[in-house]
Amino acid sequence: MNFRINTVRQSQMSMNFDQVTEDHVGPDQQKLSASGQRKTIKKRVVRFIDLFAGMGGTRVGFEQACQQLTIPSACVFTSEIKPHALQAYTLNFGDDQIAGDITAIDPGKIPNFDFLLGGFPCQPFSSAGKRLGLRDDRGNLFFNIVDILKTKSPTGFLLENVDGLAKDNEGHTIAMIEAELQALGYFVSWAILDASDFGVPQQRRRLYIVGHKTKQISLTNFEVKKNSCGPHIEENAPIAPTAFAKLLRQHYSTKQLQGKSIKDKRGGSDNIHSWDIEYKGAVSSAQKKLLNQMLTQRRQKKWAAAKGIAWMDGMPLTLNEIATFCPHPDLQTMLDDLVTKGYVRFEHPKTLVEIGGAMVRRKDPRIPKGYNIVTGKLSFPLTKILHPNGIAPTLVATEAGKLGVALEKGVRPISVREGLRLSGFPDSYQLDHLAYKDAFDLLGNTVMPPVICAIVKRLLK
Repeated sequence: MNFRINTVRQSQMSMNFDQVTEDHVGPDQQKLSASGQRKTIKKRVVRFIDLFAGMGGTRVGFEQACQQLTIPSACVFTSEIKPHALQAYTLNFGDDQIAGDITAIDPGKIPNFDFLLGGFPCQPFSSAGKRLGLRDDRGNLFFNIVDILKTKSPTGFLLENVDGLAKDNEGHTIAMIEAELQALGYFVSWAILDASDFGVPQQRRRLYIVGHKTKQISLTNFEVKKNSCGPHIEENAPIAPTAFAKLLRQHYSTKQLQGKSIKDKRGGSDNIHSWDIEYKGAVSSAQKKLLNQMLTQRRQKKWAAAKGIAWMDGMPLTLNEIATFCPHPDLQTMLDDLVTKGYVRFEHPKTLVEIGGAMVRRKDPRIPKGYNIVTGKLSFPLTKILHPNGIAPTLVATEAGKLGVALEKGVRPISVREGLRLSGFPDSYQLDHLAYKDAFDLLGNTVMPPVICAIVKRLLK
């Protein structure tokens, strides 16, 4: 695990909630006093707020930790704006008084609480976005968290974001965030943790930031728990046969499909290309060999040098260039057929140009056109088939329904229930009332409850 911890020295401060007894006596249980008389020990409820709540993954993990420690808890304030997230949150937690836009809320009017939970928006720091960091309006929502902490001064907080935040602006963004939180009087720690180390059968690296008024919380040396996809697959979930699924089964057995990626890129034996299943039309053995050669050759730096452009991963190659490694007598005819069917594009190479102060690639009409493989994994109905003995890749909101399961009776996208299980949610959590796409939009952005549970135990103990 990659991690880094920073500490701010400060005087001991009293906690905002009643101290629990060292032996964790439960609510309203009896314990002998010093005089030998029995007295009732009551635990005060640990109060928390859930900001940028999404579908409530952070809350699920927090409440699980409290239950395991026999500490009563109560969510006293929630903020979320996404409509289908509100539907899911209301159904699963019974809350119908959820605040909206956090920027329009007066921190002073938030009820007193002990811990702040917040998975503040990750797009400003995500590799899928423009990486604008705190310059992005959504990144500035971090300062709303700062305002609430400054106004309410709770015992502690737990924040979550994408691991890209740690690298944003060469590390200056996370350093600034630490400084802001330390200035409020908190011992601050942060670490990048992978949910797959906490019993979640999904690879999901995220940044976690914790703060506490009186102690340093370690985010290292968690007990490693591993899990696989197999036990979480619904064997009896309905299968609606599709043309794409039938193509896969025509060319591969169930076992051969398990663990495979489907994309027109390199990937060795673990990858299936569109021409392997003739997804866009019939392909001869000679054409398949040609396409596989092009996959490798178009990455060679010598072609960039010959074209006078900066190297890029996947350059279009001219007929003459392709003939140097594939001297087939019908090469032109094969390429024309592949273009017609959509396996290959005939296009100009791209060169780097400056636009608005940034260097971007644009097609250069001055350079002769060449043949290039049509890439883009989102163009396929399924992009990855789960292996029962492996873990799922990171669920991404934009790839809803693209993750598949191969069973003897057919191939299908994973179900919503499987998506919940692969994200560490209990079977009591419900998303069936939402459209499939909306459900996976929430799952692609959710926080993993088992990771939260493990961290919160350290916050509360």
